[in-house]
Amino acid sequence: MKRREFLGLAALGGAAAALPVTEAKPARAQVSTSASIVIVGAGAAGTALANRLSERLAGARITIIDPRTTHLYQPGLTLVATGLKPASYVTSDESRWLPKGIDWIREKVAAVDAEARTVSTESGRTIDYDWLVLAPGLVLDYGAIEGFSVDMIGENGIGGLYGGPEQAARTWQAARKFTEEGGIGIFTRPATEMKCAGAPLKHTFLIDDIARRAGNTGKMNMIYTAPQSSLFGVPIVAEKVRMLFEDRGINTIMQRTLTAVDAGAKRATFATGDGNEEIDYDYIHVIPPQRAPDFIRRSGLSWSDKWTDQGWVEVDMHTLRHLRYPDIFALGDVAGVPKGKTAASVKWQVPVVEDHLVAAIDGREGTASYNGYTSCPLITRIGRAMLVEFDYRNNLTPSFPGIIAPLEELWISWLMKEVALKATYNAMLRGQA
Repeated sequence: MKRREFLGLAALGGAAAALPVTEAKPARAQVSTSASIVIVGAGAAGTALANRLSERLAGARITIIDPRTTHLYQPGLTLVATGLKPASYVTSDESRWLPKGIDWIREKVAAVDAEARTVSTESGRTIDYDWLVLAPGLVLDYGAIEGFSVDMIGENGIGGLYGGPEQAARTWQAARKFTEEGGIGIFTRPATEMKCAGAPLKHTFLIDDIARRAGNTGKMNMIYTAPQSSLFGVPIVAEKVRMLFEDRGINTIMQRTLTAVDAGAKRATFATGDGNEEIDYDYIHVIPPQRAPDFIRRSGLSWSDKWTDQGWVEVDMHTLRHLRYPDIFALGDVAGVPKGKTAASVKWQVPVVEDHLVAAIDGREGTASYNGYTSCPLITRIGRAMLVEFDYRNNLTPSFPGIIAPLEELWISWLMKEVALKATYNAMLRGQA
């Protein structure tokens, strides 16, 4: 091992040791209660909160509603979609993570009656609650793209890593052919809010790097398209990405929204400010528009004056508490806050909801506040990444100043993504981080 690599590995050990993986001792005081708490969604947010509440509340009746029995480690999908990890890397048995003593209803939610304080499932079952936490994730609206469906991923040069482990693996099948044969590659993102806005950039960087390693750069025309005018929501990061794209010959076509795919002709249609534009492709990576589940809208829990086409839950951006129904909180992707659709955001949101919910049950006011923290290990090539962390105000908020420079392509940042992140994520699921 080279000296530089050894020092980097030592730094990773120090950084990993600095991660708040376990709660400080002594254990936090329990609150006795007979309250009924319903959590909708057993993803990262719902599972982590269930574990924390089961430790904090003595006597509470905690119910989690979600039909899925397989837990999905979503941060790993980027690695599966570029052949760096197998599909099995991102899946595990959900029952492994849920705490004992809770009621797990394996059904889909059909509606919430916020006035009656009930949740209804698609089978017609009604569950009463004293407190409700909404963490159902979001809907990938593939149907909003004309001519496209999720089962097309992996065929005719089409990729889409967001669809799940199988779709991510099939994405690599299509992408690998592109890196070997070349042609025109189009990499898209939607006009809506989305989970992990860095994901389309990571995929673009990695496919470019894989083709370079194969000596096929000259055969490829890489095009990154986006409805926005900027490559990233944080201006200083956007400029860094722009410089990297320019250095690597990755073209950008901004203010373009993907509206249709003709798989047979391998042609994509984009809406522009002046009409439509068609671009032929050999490979296209599709990230669809993303919205709140329908039951959120039907239940009247969405914002009425913003994100009206997407339906995110109307919550206070710092407490994640519903603005009209104080007995309801929202976590993760579905929360209507300016930032925060990443697993790293969930890690910081869950303790805030826990604090306010337990305090309310105990007759107190909560004090915790979520500042919009979001983290994106922005992979720029195999073995290199930038660990970008920021808040609501787009301030960079590095966790390891002096160890990890946020805007430098570092091996240590790659290892944080490749090694340390999943261990921290698993600790978060258990309520320990």
